[in-house]
Amino acid sequence: MTILSNGHQWKFSEFLNNKNYSFDKQQILNTLSEKEIDDAYSSISKWDGYAPTPLISLNKLSKELNLKNIYYKDESKRFNLKSFKALGGAYAVEKVTKGNKDIVVATATAGNHGRSVAWGARRLGLKCKIFISEFVSDARGQAMADLGADVIKVKGNYEKSLIECIKQSTENNWQIVQDVAWRDYMQVPTYTMAGYTVMMKEIADQIHNEKISHIILQAGVGGMAGAMIAGIAKYLNNIPSTIVVEPDSAACVLESIKTGKIEKIDIKTESLMGGMSCGEVSLVPWQILKNSVKHCISLPDDDIAKTMKLLGNSSFSDQPIIAGENSAPGVISLIASCEDQNLKQSLRLDQNSNVLVIGCEGDTDKAMYQKLINQN
Repeated sequence: MTILSNGHQWKFSEFLNNKNYSFDKQQILNTLSEKEIDDAYSSISKWDGYAPTPLISLNKLSKELNLKNIYYKDESKRFNLKSFKALGGAYAVEKVTKGNKDIVVATATAGNHGRSVAWGARRLGLKCKIFISEFVSDARGQAMADLGADVIKVKGNYEKSLIECIKQSTENNWQIVQDVAWRDYMQVPTYTMAGYTVMMKEIADQIHNEKISHIILQAGVGGMAGAMIAGIAKYLNNIPSTIVVEPDSAACVLESIKTGKIEKIDIKTESLMGGMSCGEVSLVPWQILKNSVKHCISLPDDDIAKTMKLLGNSSFSDQPIIAGENSAPGVISLIASCEDQNLKQSLRLDQNSNVLVIGCEGDTDKAMYQKLINQN
C-alpha cells in the first residue's frame, strides 16, 4: 500500500454479526411504505435548488484495498445545508404544517436536523424553536439562528434537550418535528425518514448497471440507516450486505441487535461523531434495523481527523472531498475491515466488491473542520 502504509493501524472496537438477519422487503416496506417514499421524492425533487448530490468514486482507495469500486455519496452538496438532514426535517415540516402558517414548529437537535427544520420553517414562513444541548458548538447554534430559528441551549446532553423540547412544546402547543420516535409519536419521524430515501433514489440512478455489494450506514438513533435500507428495498434490484457503524461510546444499534431488543446506552463520553452520539435507537427505524442489518461495527474517535484530512487532500479520490466528522466512520470501518484479513474474508470484501459509503455531511462547523484537518 502507499496511502495507508505508514505503520498506522486503523481501529474498530467491536464487530457483530446479526444472528437474526433476514432481509424481508415486504416487512421493511410495511414500516416505511412505497407510497411514503414516492411522495417524498415527488415533493423534494420540485423544491427550488434541488439537484442530486454527487456520487464520487474513491478510486485511489479502492485500488489500495483491492476492491472494484468504493462509491461515496457526497451530502456536503445538499442544498446549502451541507448535510443529508436537509432532506428529512424540512420535508417533515412541510408534511405536518400543511400550509398552516400559524403553526410554530420545535425540535431538539445535535445540529444538522435542527438546521433542516429551521430551513424548512423559513421556506414556509413559520416560526421555529430549536433546543440544543450544551455540547452543540456555538457555530452550529448560530447557523440555526441565522435561518430565523429561536435557539434555546439546555444544560446536559441531547436527551436533556429533547425532554425540554417536549415539555415546552406541550405547554405552548408547538408542533414537534423530531427525527426520533417514541410511543404515540411515530408519524413525524416516518416523514423524516421518507425524506432521507431520496438519497437512495439518486444512487440507484447514478450507479447505472452496477450492483452495490456492501453498504455502510452511520447510525445515531437509526433514522438514516433505516431509511436507506427501505430505499434498498424500494429501488435496488439486489440486496447488498448492510453494515451499520456507530461510535463505541454510543453503539445503541449494535447493543440492541445483540440482545434483540432496544437497549439504552448510558453515554459516559461524548464522541467527536456528535450527530451519532445517541443513547437509544428510535422505534420506527428499529422495526427495520433489527432484522435487516447484517453486521454492526463500532469505532473509537481515533481516526476521524485523519480520515477527514485524507478525503480533503484527494488521497482517496481524484478530487478533494469536504467531509465532516460524521462522514468519516463509513470510510474508517471499511479500511479497518480490509486490514483485518479474517474480517475482510468474512465480509466477502474482494476485487468484485462495489461498496457504498455515505458522506453524510460537509463542514457544517467550519472552525471544527479546520481544527481537525490541521491536526498532526
